[in-house]
Formats: sequence, structure tokens, C-alpha cells
Amino acid sequence: MNRVLDIADNIATVQERIASACQRVGRNPSDVQLVAISKKKPVADILDAIAAGQMDFGENRIEEAAAKIPEVMAQAQTDAPVKWHMVGHIQSRKARDVVHQNYDLIHSVDSAKLARKLNDNASESGQTMPVLLEVNVSGEAAKSGWDAKSETIAAELRTDIEAMLQFEHLQIQGLMTMAPLVQNAEATRPVFQSLARLRALLREEFPALDWRHLSMGMTNDYEVAIEEGATIVRIGRAIFGERP
Repeated sequence: MNRVLDIADNIATVQERIASACQRVGRNPSDVQLVAISKKKPVADILDAIAAGQMDFGENRIEEAAAKIPEVMAQAQTDAPVKWHMVGHIQSRKARDVVHQNYDLIHSVDSAKLARKLNDNASESGQTMPVLLEVNVSGEAAKSGWDAKSETIAAELRTDIEAMLQFEHLQIQGLMTMAPLVQNAEATRPVFQSLARLRALLREEFPALDWRHLSMGMTNDYEVAIEEGATIVRIGRAIFGERP
């Protein structure tokens, strides 16, 4: 099978599985956004995905994205808008670069310091940046984000959100997390349940903010994440194959 048809078939399969997961819990598949994680993938693969109708892509390395995105946008043959998501860890000193790359959504705001840097740089350029707050639900030391293992709002997270209410150039749109990589996807369900409960608590305590999104679920576990309320799933290998 050629590469174009392979990617198109993979996207169709993922969309079918998204629809099935939604059906199991009475959700509308249109409420779940598929972001194709294109990190370490060539421009040609992204163009093939666009040709198959996929319009949302996620990158996690600022330098790699800075080189790829303009090339993709120059070659993409579509009238529909191609949207870009930053899903990787962002160093505070790279905040200016992220703002200038004009991402449609930043998933990985993991500290008040980074939020302030993004807000200040967005203010300088007259932008408003849509962002998600990354929380570490599983408690793994290797994971970034606010510590939110318990169902109650952690004191640090509450304090930082109160500070971020003053950041006029950031639009908080929800939460993001990464579940542990396990063989049995069912084992990730408590992580996704905890993130959904945390969003419900935050929505009550900070009703002025927009809590529309739960970005959770990747190739190994996205169907479980959808069953627990994911509005964005981040899929790489199931679309593009293994990364080098």
C-alpha cells in the first residue's frame, strides 16, 4: 500500500474508533477533536494527512516546528484552515518563540512562570493565546505539570489560577494530562476520571474561565479517554506509524 493511502486509511480507522467509543457512552463524535501528532515526521507525511482531511497537527519541539510549519503551509492544497498545536514541554526562555509561531492551541502550560512569560509576550505582539493547563494526575516524577494527584484542588494550582486570572492575553480553555504508558489501556481510566473530576471542581471555583477542553488520550489509550470525557485526543503512531 502506498504511503498516501496508508495514512488515509489509518486516519479513517482512528475516526471509526473515536465514533465507537463515543457511541458506547452516548457522546457525539463531533465533540472529540483529533490532533495528529506529527513530531519527527516529514512534511510529506503531514501533506498526505491533510489530503486525507486531517487539519489539526501537534508538534512538541519548537525548533522542529519552526522549520516544518511554514513548509507545510506553503504546500498544503486545501481551502480548510490547517491548525497547529504545541503539545511539548516549553522552557520559559522559549515563550517568545512559541508566541511568534502562532499556535492555535498550546496544551502544555505547566507553571505560573511559563504562563506569565507567554502572557507578556502575547501582550507585546497584540495576541491572545489559547492554552491548556497541564496537570500531573498520575504523580509520575517524569511528568510535567501541576501536581494534582488528589481529587481536591491542590493549593498551588488554586493559587496559580487565581494569579492567571489577571493574564489578559491568555485564554485558559481547559486541562491536559498524560497517562502512564501501560500495556492494558483500562489501567489508565482512573487518571482520566481524575482529570475530569478536577475540571468539574475548577469549573465551580473559577466560573469566569473557559473549561471546555480535556486533552487526554494517545494512541495506546484514547478510547478509554474518550469514554471519560476527552474533547481532544493526541494521536501519532496510529496515524503515522512508529517514530524514528
